[in-house]
Amino acid sequence: MPEQDAPPGDARAEYEGVGVGTAAVAGPVARMGEAPPEPPDVPAAGAAGTADTADSADSADIADATAIADIADDERAKAFAALAAVAADLRSRGAAAGGDTADVLEAQAMMAEDPTLEEGIAARTAAGKTAGRAIHETFAEYREVLAGLGDYMAGRVADLDDIGARAVAAATGVPMPGLPQSTEPYVLVASDLAPADTALLDRHLVLALVTAEGGPTSHTAILARAMGIPAVVGAAGVLALTDGTPVLVDAADGTVVAHPTDDELGAAVARSVAASAAAAVSGPGRTADGLPVKLLANIGGAADVPAALAAGAEGVGLFRTEFLYLDSDRPPAFEAQVQAYREVFEAFPEGARVVVRTLDAGADKPLPFVPLGEEPNPALGVRGLRAFRAFDGRNEPVLRTQLLAIREAAGTVAAEVWVMAPMVDEAPEAEWFCRLAAACDLDVAGGRVGVMVETPSSALTAGAILAGPSGFASIGTNDLTQYTMAADRMLGALGPLQDPWHPAVLKLIGAAGAAGEAAGKPVGVCGEAAADPLLACVLVGLGVRSLSMAPSALGEVRAALAGRTLDACVAMAARASGAATAREARRAAAGG
Repeated sequence: MPEQDAPPGDARAEYEGVGVGTAAVAGPVARMGEAPPEPPDVPAAGAAGTADTADSADSADIADATAIADIADDERAKAFAALAAVAADLRSRGAAAGGDTADVLEAQAMMAEDPTLEEGIAARTAAGKTAGRAIHETFAEYREVLAGLGDYMAGRVADLDDIGARAVAAATGVPMPGLPQSTEPYVLVASDLAPADTALLDRHLVLALVTAEGGPTSHTAILARAMGIPAVVGAAGVLALTDGTPVLVDAADGTVVAHPTDDELGAAVARSVAASAAAAVSGPGRTADGLPVKLLANIGGAADVPAALAAGAEGVGLFRTEFLYLDSDRPPAFEAQVQAYREVFEAFPEGARVVVRTLDAGADKPLPFVPLGEEPNPALGVRGLRAFRAFDGRNEPVLRTQLLAIREAAGTVAAEVWVMAPMVDEAPEAEWFCRLAAACDLDVAGGRVGVMVETPSSALTAGAILAGPSGFASIGTNDLTQYTMAADRMLGALGPLQDPWHPAVLKLIGAAGAAGEAAGKPVGVCGEAAADPLLACVLVGLGVRSLSMAPSALGEVRAALAGRTLDACVAMAARASGAATAREARRAAAGG
């Protein structure tokens, strides 16, 4: 994104984006470090393996073919070592951060180890390229391939750019791109943040995050929320801000103000302090007039459970299981699955709900043991539950084994284990899943087998879906928003369209909520929308009765619900749904 001219002197400027969190903080800007310069094409004179070679390995002055081969071998080894170092660094950062961050960085490390990249690098170093140049050109080529594979894979381009920049820096010996070196607190401003950088943020120094790109479900937004750092993402024009510029970042309103007035600072800080105090409220979720709203946590495995329990989660609304599968060329063994599931189930007390999402394969999570064939647009292809119904059920045994492992792990635990299928579009799909779950001895009759609502079709036909054997529905607002708005949730340029506050999305959620009320079956939300305290109240007004989110958001959501009656939530939902845009919907909800 091209930068705009910086505001002159102490000129006031205001930028709008999507807020993450509710805090308002002020501080000086610090800009993200730049990517390394484009590396040279050929080894310099005196490169390893030669004494006084000419500038090019192709030069006619180099007569010794063995020396040329040695140079190529050295450059290839240097490039491979750089990729290995980047992968190891990503895994180390992930292990230190844990939770969602560890999952994201593991996926990045696997990208750095892709054999296709190594093949391209080897070919280029054999042709005389330097290690840095071979990495640069190979990543550029692979970038074009990813960008043409449909929305989900194109959304990984930013991750690939970050890995490539780090690998070039490692191979050429220049400083890594990334966080500014500062001993004083600052507001970090960047085009976007790579997961590897977000993992290293020092919460004592980084007051807030501001990015020009990204949306509410981008990696930056998800990880910022998980870490409890206020952020404004997708704020066009913020790259005009220079180091040291004082700014006020208001996550609740999604604004960034350069050179704020004293009155603005005082009001924002007072509101932020009040919100923090309110978030200390504990106990089960409920509205001011006593309507129970279960507050649950989104987790990826046992490592995430302590934070959920410490934050007062009443259970788990989304247990993502695909990370058991992503780093292998074969599905995990039955006993390994049982152990992983049981570790989570046993951590919760009697009556606590733990909702397991079955394997969400396909799109941005291709698995070698769940073959899906070639797809021009994987985001709109065979993913989620479709992966196990298609191709005459050839992949169905993978899902059946998972369901049997969940049943085995749930056999002796006190928690209530629920199971849901991703990407269900219509009633026949839901019925197929419930039949398979029943065959695996899961409690379909007791209402513990359900579906995810992630597409407009499932929201609009939720009545038919819940009239069948499905016992509940959980709305994945991240995917529902991207499919409703036809805007890839990982594509920063479309950030403004990825907002779950959009009235079209709210109306679809309302349709699913009404269907749940009519069928007497619970409807919840497990997408990022649930972590927005104001939007959480709107969701309850739309018929949602459980909210699942990053543990760090539970306190603020609990406080927001406790301060409003159900009637107030319904009124907020009506105002928001009747607005014309996402920003107008938020303001309409807050204004009543």
